[in-house]
Amino acid sequence: MQSCVFCKIASGEIPANIIWQDDIFVAFSDLSPQAPVHVLIVPRKHTVSLMDCDGPELLGSALVAVQKVAVLLGVASDGFRTVINCRDNGGQTVPHLHFHLLGGRFMQWPPG
Repeated sequence: MQSCVFCKIASGEIPANIIWQDDIFVAFSDLSPQAPVHVLIVPRKHTVSLMDCDGPELLGSALVAVQKVAVLLGVASDGFRTVINCRDNGGQTVPHLHFHLLGGRFMQWPPG
C-alpha cells in the first residue's frame, strides 16, 4: 500500500532501526518504546489487521519471527510480552498488522 508507513519501512523507503529481517518480516525499534526492549515485527506484505489474515501460515511464521527476535535481543530466557492490537477498540494505531515484542523488565497485569 502506497501510503502505509510500515510498508515504507519494510521496503526501505523510510529509514528505521532494523533489528532483524527475512523475506516475510521486518523487525524494527518502536519510536515510542514502552519497555527497555520494544520492537515491532511487521509482515512485508500489507495486511491491515489480525482479522484480515487469510490463513495460519502468516500467523505461525510471525510467532517464529517473534522467537528469533527475542533470542537475538536477549529477552527469551527471562521472558517478554507479545501484543497484537486489532482495530480501533483494540488500540491499533497503524493499519498494518504488527506484533509488539516488549521485554527487559517485569510486565504488569492487567496491561491496560
